[in-house]
Amino acid sequence: MDRRLLGESRAARTHLILAGGLGVVSAVLIVAQAALLAYVIDRAAMHHATLASLRPQLIALAAVLGACALSGAGFELSGRLGALRVMSELRGRLVSRLLVESPEARAGRGRTGELAGTAVQGVDALEDYFAGYLPQLVLAAAVPLAVIGWVLTLDPLAAVILALTVPVLIVFMVLIGKGARAQARGRWRALGLLGAHFLDVVQGLATLRAYGRERAQERTLGEVGERYRAETMATLRIAFLSALVLELCAMIGTALVAATIGVQLVDGALGLRAGLTVLLLAPELYAPLRAVGQQFHASADASTASELIFAALDAPMGLAPATRAHAPAHPHSHARESAETGYEPADPASARIRFEGVSYEYPQREGRVLEDVSLELLPGRTVALVGPSGAGKSTLARLLMRLADPSDGRITCAGVDLRELELGRWRSRIAWVPQRPTLFAGSVAENIALYSPDASRPEIRWAAAAANASELIDALPAGLDTPVGEGARRLSAGQAQRVALARAFLADRPLLIMDEPTAHLDDGSVATVIEAIARLARGRTTLLIAHEPLLADMAEEVYLVEDGRLERAPGAVSAGVAAGALGGVAP
Repeated sequence: MDRRLLGESRAARTHLILAGGLGVVSAVLIVAQAALLAYVIDRAAMHHATLASLRPQLIALAAVLGACALSGAGFELSGRLGALRVMSELRGRLVSRLLVESPEARAGRGRTGELAGTAVQGVDALEDYFAGYLPQLVLAAAVPLAVIGWVLTLDPLAAVILALTVPVLIVFMVLIGKGARAQARGRWRALGLLGAHFLDVVQGLATLRAYGRERAQERTLGEVGERYRAETMATLRIAFLSALVLELCAMIGTALVAATIGVQLVDGALGLRAGLTVLLLAPELYAPLRAVGQQFHASADASTASELIFAALDAPMGLAPATRAHAPAHPHSHARESAETGYEPADPASARIRFEGVSYEYPQREGRVLEDVSLELLPGRTVALVGPSGAGKSTLARLLMRLADPSDGRITCAGVDLRELELGRWRSRIAWVPQRPTLFAGSVAENIALYSPDASRPEIRWAAAAANASELIDALPAGLDTPVGEGARRLSAGQAQRVALARAFLADRPLLIMDEPTAHLDDGSVATVIEAIARLARGRTTLLIAHEPLLADMAEEVYLVEDGRLERAPGAVSAGVAAGALGGVAP
C-alpha cells in the first residue's frame, strides 16, 4: 500500500467507497450462491425433489446470480471511474506544474523524453492500481472473512484448514511481490531511457544525417530497446511465477478441504448439503487472493511510476508565489480593483517598469549571467538591447516575463515587485514574439488566435493583415484553415515569424517583448517583418532584443549588454553603432 497514492485517491473517494461497498455485497452474494446451490443439489439428490417444489429456491438462485453479475459490473465500473478521476486530476496537476514553473528550475530533473513518459505512461500505469488493485484488496479482505465465518458454522475443521492456508498464501505473495517491485523499477528506468533517447534522435535527425551518424544512433536505440525488452521479460517471468505459485497454493488448500469433507461424509459426520457448501466456497476463498497477487504487478508499476510523478510535483518551484493580485486581465477592471484594494494595480500600459540591481544565475551553470543590472521601461516607449550572443539579453526578457525570478535585486511595475503579482494575470499583459516562434498543431487561424481564443474571423484577418501575413496566408491551400504545426504543413522561418506577430497584434497587450524577431530570416523577409514590428510597437511599452541594426534604430533608447552588464548608448544610436555592438556591418 502506497500512502501517497492513497492520499491521491481523494478525487475518487466516492467511487472507491462505492466499489468497496459492492465488494462486501459480492462477498455476501458468493456465500448465498453457494448455500442455495448446495441446497438445490441436496434436495434433488437426497430427497428426490421435483423442479416445481424447488422453484422458489431456483428463482432465488437465479436472482443471486444476476445480482452477482450486476455487483461485479458495478464494482468494475466504479473502480474505473474512480481511477479516471484520479488520473485526470494527477495529470492536470503535473502539466500545470510544468507549465507554470521556470524551465530553469526543471533543468537537470530528467530529459524531456523521460518527463513525457512520466506524464503519459506513468499516469496511465495508475489506472490498474486504482481500478483493480485497491478495490481487489476489499474483496481479498471481505470474501475470506465471509467464507470462513460461514464455513465455521457448517464444518469447524474445514474452517481451520482454510484459515491456516490463507497466511501461507499471503507469505508467498509478499516474497514474490518484493522481487516484482524491484523488477518494475528497472523496467521503468529502461522505458524512461528509451523515450529520452528516441526523442533526442527525432529532434536531432537532420544533424545526425548531415554528419552521417544516424547508424550509430540506430545501434544505440537498439541497445536501449534490448535492455527494455530484457527488463520486461524479467517482469513477465515473475508474473508467471507468481501465478503458478498462487494457483498451486490455492489448489493444495482446496484439495485439503475436499479430502477432509470426503472423510467426514464417509463417516457420516457431515451432511451432503454442508459438505457441498464448503466445497463450493473453498475456491471462492482463494480467488480474490489470487486476483490480488495478479494485480500486485499493476501496483508495483504504479508505485514506481508514482515516484517519478511525485518527484516532479514535489521539486522546488523556480518562481516565488504571488503575495497579492495585481495586473488585472482587462484594462476596464482597473477602477474596480483600485476600489477593492485601495491601490492602483501594476499596469505596464500606464506605469513604468524598473530593473533594480538585478542579478541572475542559472541553476545548472556557474557564474552570473547578469550582474547588478538597472533599467527603466517607460510606458509607450521602445527600449532596444544589443550585444553579443550569451551576454544576457534574452535572460532579461525571461525575467520580465517571469519565466524566472532574479537571484538578487527586483523588477517592479508601479513600484510593486513582480514576484508579488499573480503570475497568470501579469503574463496576460504581455505579448511575446520569440526568435523561433512555435506553431502548434492546428490551423493558421488557431495559431494566430493563440493569445485570444475567442477572437472572431474578421479580427484574425485584421491581425494577419497588420503583420503583413495576408499574402502568405492567401497563398496557402486552405488559407486560414490550413493545418500547420507537427505532422502538417511547415512554414518557413519568415512565415512563422509573421504568424507570431499576428498573434501579438490580435492580443493587443500593453507590454511587448521581442527576442531577435528577425534572426534566421532572409533579406526579403527581414524588411517585411521590421515594417510590421514598427507598427506593432507603436504606443506600447516595448523591450526589443535587436539582431538587425535597423531594429535598434526603431528604439528611443538603446542599451549595450556585455558580460552580464548594461550600458546605455550615448545619444541617438545610429545603425552603425548598433552594427558595431553586434559585430556586424551597417547597411
